[in-house]
Amino acid sequence: MSTKYVYFFGAGKADGNAKMKNELGGKGANLAEMTNIGLPVPAGFTISTEVCTYYYAHEKTYPPELEAQVDAAMAQVEKAMGKKFGDTTDPLLVSCRSGARESMPGMMDTVLNIGLNDVTVEALTKASGNERFAWDSYRRFVQMYGDVVMGLKPEKKTDIDPFEDLLEKKKHAAGVHFDNELSVAQLKELVAEFKAAIKAKTGLDFPTDPKKQVWGAVGAVFSSWMNDRAIVYRRTYGIPHEWGTAVNVQAMVFGNLGDDCATGVALTRDGALGTPGYCGDYLINAQGEDVVAGIRTPLRIEETLAKDMPKAFEELDSIGKILEGHYKDVQDIEFTVEKGKVWMLQTRNAKRTGFAAVRIAVDLVEEGKITDKEAISPKRIPADDLNQLLQPVFDLAGKKAAQAGGKLLTKGINAGPGAAFGQIVFHADDAEAIFLKNPKAELVLVRRETTPEDLRGMKVAKGILTAFGGASSHAALVSRQMGKVCVVGASELNIDYEKATVTVGGKTLKEGDFISIDGFTGEVFEGKVDTKPSEVIQVLISKTMKPEESETYQRFAKLMSWADKYRTLKVRTNADEPKQATQAVSFGAEGIGLCRTEHMFFDHVDEFREMILAGDLPSREKALAKLLPFQREDFYGLFKAMNGLPVTIRLLDPPLHEFLPHDHASQADLAAKIGIPADYIARRVHELHESNPMLGHRGCRLGIVYPEITAMQARAIFEAACKLKKEGLTVIPEVMIPLVGYVAEFKNQEKVVREQAEKVFAETGESVEYLVGTMVEVPRACATADQIAGAAEFFSFGTNDLTQTTLGISRDDYGGFINHYKENDIVPNDPFQMIDQAGVGTLMKMGVEKGRSGRPGLKIGICGEHGGEPSSVVFCHKIGLDYVSCSPFRVPIARLAAAQAALADAK
Repeated sequence: MSTKYVYFFGAGKADGNAKMKNELGGKGANLAEMTNIGLPVPAGFTISTEVCTYYYAHEKTYPPELEAQVDAAMAQVEKAMGKKFGDTTDPLLVSCRSGARESMPGMMDTVLNIGLNDVTVEALTKASGNERFAWDSYRRFVQMYGDVVMGLKPEKKTDIDPFEDLLEKKKHAAGVHFDNELSVAQLKELVAEFKAAIKAKTGLDFPTDPKKQVWGAVGAVFSSWMNDRAIVYRRTYGIPHEWGTAVNVQAMVFGNLGDDCATGVALTRDGALGTPGYCGDYLINAQGEDVVAGIRTPLRIEETLAKDMPKAFEELDSIGKILEGHYKDVQDIEFTVEKGKVWMLQTRNAKRTGFAAVRIAVDLVEEGKITDKEAISPKRIPADDLNQLLQPVFDLAGKKAAQAGGKLLTKGINAGPGAAFGQIVFHADDAEAIFLKNPKAELVLVRRETTPEDLRGMKVAKGILTAFGGASSHAALVSRQMGKVCVVGASELNIDYEKATVTVGGKTLKEGDFISIDGFTGEVFEGKVDTKPSEVIQVLISKTMKPEESETYQRFAKLMSWADKYRTLKVRTNADEPKQATQAVSFGAEGIGLCRTEHMFFDHVDEFREMILAGDLPSREKALAKLLPFQREDFYGLFKAMNGLPVTIRLLDPPLHEFLPHDHASQADLAAKIGIPADYIARRVHELHESNPMLGHRGCRLGIVYPEITAMQARAIFEAACKLKKEGLTVIPEVMIPLVGYVAEFKNQEKVVREQAEKVFAETGESVEYLVGTMVEVPRACATADQIAGAAEFFSFGTNDLTQTTLGISRDDYGGFINHYKENDIVPNDPFQMIDQAGVGTLMKMGVEKGRSGRPGLKIGICGEHGGEPSSVVFCHKIGLDYVSCSPFRVPIARLAAAQAALADAK
């Protein structure tokens, strides 16, 4: 029995449904589903993703059964639409589009109007009664086919697109601005000129056989799965390369037949802000690519479609409600109106900003459409998107000052909320090059319109500004998904790529000048505009706004309450000072998982350097005595800020040479301050130098050689704790020994800590409950975790160093090759940003299992930077950790990711 590769949809029945995304891709599955629920969908068929996999595994050939299945499906389409493909009387035309399991907007190729040649174009003219429409469709087809299938795309930003060049020259000669203003004669000339350009570039004639045209388009779509922009997109969003894409071949319906025709893209709610109401972009007498390409600034559905086409608007609004009710989520809809009849070409769950995602999720719960569990699904709100609610917005006073100073340049369409300022850059590859040299560069990508080839530049820019396009253009769609500030359709901008300038209202800005954009209002300003904290930050941190004054905060708080209701993993913070700790508690932190004590020494670095430079134990103890009160005060403030929540304190970890000056001038300054000869300091720096300090004399190794350092830190911890205990506060200190690989190392340092605790308790007459545990950050600790857990009372994975010691890669020096590794799929992700689950993760799992075999109920957490990265949080939940710890501003993200992990585990 042959494998089924082709799935028909149309005439009210379909071979597939919405649950078949793996086989049909998202577009094909949803076309089938819309057909099944009775919506008007032009007939077509989907070639499954399995064919794409076969195509790449068999040197870009197809399964032997495929051609017959495609022929049979095309016959079904012809029957459903009442037209024949290639017919010389009333020809059926088809489109060919991609459709991956997960939406990849604009990343792969599309071909429209397939089936046209010099004969069928005349037949289309007679059948439609509209010669201009027929030749406009033919011109579009030759241009798109020549571009996508025959390879006439410009390879570099400096290359001229031959089709666009010919089109612009034709419009200029005719004295018109838009394609739809060209005459029939001029369109005929363009078709001939396009074909000549194809022949000149490729040596091949434009194909006239409709069947060959279809197979050429199918091959181009499958090939586009592995184009650069698609690969970059998949790497960005974690979509596996092996999934492949489906191909959808569908009967054409036409929005360019006249003024009673239109094409558009609609959202059932606003994708940037989340506000309710049907909205989107449309163009009268146009084809769908015109809307998303951004070449013409479209009209707004919610503003004028009801007036232009009242019946179509009413039908579209009704369809939008049906689809949102059916899918229980905001829908992104593509449609065409042909002679007043509405046709549905696609629906999918809409891309949205994090700002919009929170509002939409909460609103849908309150409308009774979904449950609170569904609201916090990662499909609805990727945990990282919460970060957008914490980003700055423009300060009102700063905006007013900019307006009063004549800095307001223009206003476009707000497409991605937030505020961004940065230096103007006009080309995506330039933006990427600048970023690679300086990752802290603040850039705003300014384009006439963006295309999928601009993805790399869009990723590194703080904001995106386009002169053309609407809220459903490529720039708007992709920036929403990336969470970038975006303003589109700022039509007053005159962008000159050759001169690298943008001119508006008599002002000219050049590349490198600063520009500011407001994604809430669409305003564009010259220079930098002052920013202020977001509403969530104003409520939680700066306390400049009351909770009831911010709907955004109220929705955020409600979402966080649902996350806390379902998560089982606790969330702590990494903090070294009271201000950080207080911020983290405001964000919902349940303790401190890592206090890096070395950070506390930076405020007293000269005293600390004196200790390092001491030549004998008495001198070292004298210097440590100076440091003791500073350490005690630091711990006191931290314990007080946490107000009864546990605080894990890591003892001194970095190698000592990091604290000493390495240049002669600084050494001389230090010598003068502490009364030690400069040449002695230079000699001591030389003695402490290490070839590989990340694997050298650091962590517990320092404490073992210099136990007096451990003793001072332990005394400071317990004196601060006892002082607060006397004041009536609860203190829960957890002392963490770093870099332990041998149980003997741990026991050595534990003994020093416990001796100091007993001394302080005896001296103060107070005592506190405390734990002594270890930071698991070398492979040997994982392998011998059962032995170490026999002594240690808790584990905390230091995944930064565990990654470093497992992979043999220095986190300080890997920047020179990690991007090359990712680009060439050597590694799927940066292992210092996402836990390497197969390698480092396996060691962590071993450490958990062995540790709890040595001490049942052992408390285990993670305090590396991975603790706030969503996929790493999910992994930590899976292997049974008790908590994750992360920086304060990542705490809400970790809380939501933990809830998502728990709900996924419960299924």
